[in-house]
Amino acid sequence: MNKKLISNPINRVTFKNRIIFIFLISTLIPFICLGVISFYTIDSIIDNKVENSIQSKLKQDLTTLENSLNNLNHVSQQLAFGGRVTTLLDELQKESEPSNRIQLIREINSEINLISFSNPNIGLIMYYYPDTGLHDFENFRLRNEFMPEKLPVMAKYSGITYYGPHKSYSGSINQFVFSSMRKVNILDQTIYLYIETGRNALETLFAPLNRKSDSRQLLILNNEGRVTFSENKDDFPENNMFPGQSSESSSGYYKTYFWSKETSNQGWSIVSIIPIKELNQERNQWLLQVSVIFIIFIFISLLFAWFLWKMVYNPLSKFNKEVKTLIQTETHNTELTKIPEFDYLLNQVRTMKTKIWDLYGEVKQKEKRRADLEVEKLLYQINPHFLMNTLDTVHWLAVFNGNKEIDKLVLSLNKLLSYNLGKMGEETTVEKEIQAVKEYLQLQQIRYDFQFDVDIDVDENTFGILIPRFILQPLVENALYHGVSDDGYIHVDIKLNENLEITIQDNGSGMSKEEIDRLLHEETDESQKVGMGIGMRYVKRILESNYGEKAKLEIKSEVGKGTIVTLLLPVFRG
Repeated sequence: MNKKLISNPINRVTFKNRIIFIFLISTLIPFICLGVISFYTIDSIIDNKVENSIQSKLKQDLTTLENSLNNLNHVSQQLAFGGRVTTLLDELQKESEPSNRIQLIREINSEINLISFSNPNIGLIMYYYPDTGLHDFENFRLRNEFMPEKLPVMAKYSGITYYGPHKSYSGSINQFVFSSMRKVNILDQTIYLYIETGRNALETLFAPLNRKSDSRQLLILNNEGRVTFSENKDDFPENNMFPGQSSESSSGYYKTYFWSKETSNQGWSIVSIIPIKELNQERNQWLLQVSVIFIIFIFISLLFAWFLWKMVYNPLSKFNKEVKTLIQTETHNTELTKIPEFDYLLNQVRTMKTKIWDLYGEVKQKEKRRADLEVEKLLYQINPHFLMNTLDTVHWLAVFNGNKEIDKLVLSLNKLLSYNLGKMGEETTVEKEIQAVKEYLQLQQIRYDFQFDVDIDVDENTFGILIPRFILQPLVENALYHGVSDDGYIHVDIKLNENLEITIQDNGSGMSKEEIDRLLHEETDESQKVGMGIGMRYVKRILESNYGEKAKLEIKSEVGKGTIVTLLLPVFRG
């Protein structure tokens, strides 16, 4: 129970931080709630305000465009159906006398100029003959060759087709216009009347050069919902379906834009698109103001919390000082906090402090006595070099008594122990490691009652290469243990390629795959019986410790065909 209380992160929060936290929570929660409510309220007001503004502007644009198209329709009816101009055109087609034709042409031009003058929102007017591709009676000079088939179709109805917006064919203006084409009611003739809107008809609509400060962009959709004109051809390419056409809503979002749409009675639509970041500009300004107020409010709250903490800090600091010196010094402080509850706790702490220091003195004396006993015990422990000194004495006794076998055995054992009692992890050279293996094999040949041959083939270029101490003996020991008997053969080969390659091969009974895995990865009783109980697991751990993944240990063996152990080590020269 006490451990859980100590490990609880809440218990590590200082009194100062707790006061500040509680004060901030109690003051900020009402402000945050009020801020959230205000945000959603203001956000709703701003959204309605912006959307209503966009929708209102769009309706004005729609009304302007409808009026212009209605004006085109009205003028085209005057010039195409049963009016004075139509009659003169019919007479012109039938007249062959040149002087009469000239007079009729003048009258037609006069009528067209009169109608154009009385309708200032009308621009270019001309008659077009689709069979020949010619045009006539134009009231302005044409800028380029007239190609009606390339005009963007905005809406198509029985008897009249509306185009646009597109660049005007009139040579007197260079701006976007709308146009219409209607078939003229003349028998036995295929003539179309082409009319454009005038210079000032759509001054505020579809004139990008005049709307540099206006961030909105406009689109025109035909009856099918296909974009016939776009001021943003990258995200809303012309001749493509408008992305929001499938939605029944009159507004929505697409990519990084907010769009709003108004549809005319004839079925075509006008769409306004505005970048979302500009749409949210007013909201962001309001959020910035609220954020500044919020930061100021937090600063004031922290200031009050700090004053509140200072009011109780002085009494608590005395109590805190006494607790901190609990195990640092045994001197007592008689100063009180003048708060009854804290003074009572201070007296209890000081009493506890006295008892702790008394116990600390007793423990210190006991530890000193125990350390003295340990030193005395160490004085009587046997030094490991005593064994080598004793073996050296046995060696000289064997020499004096003429016992060469015992002399040879003791001398080899002494050299091997001296080599293997080196510091843990101390590196050695290939030459020294081979010498230690030879001493080991000499001991084993005396120990075992069967004959075996050992062939050691070492490239002289590898003698100075550094390798971990005591890495070859466990492999040779493993070869002896796992199959060498009468007429056994062990071949040790060390050569230098890209890596140091060490191979130990025997002609013993071999091992199965399961035995190899157990020898490498499992600490079984069998592996612990090998030599000094270190074996393959020791070699594997040494390789991992010294080389990481750069070294490799491989074992290849088949039952009855012997075993090959290969080490591949990175090269470090001494």
